[in-house]
Amino acid sequence: MSDSPDKRNEWRAIFYVQARVGILFVPVVASLLLIAALAGNERKSAPDGIDRTVTGSVR
Repeated sequence: MSDSPDKRNEWRAIFYVQARVGILFVPVVASLLLIAALAGNERKSAPDGIDRTVTGSVR
């Protein structure tokens, strides 16, 4: 790569554009990860057949 000021300015401009786009996507990705983590806690692969609403004294 040459050391001309024009080339450096081009690379700097490309870097700034990429940084701005990345900053825009960070909150989106973080919120999606948070939603996925919160939703993953309630997911069950198969019902276990036990009624959790019945207390031990009623059984």
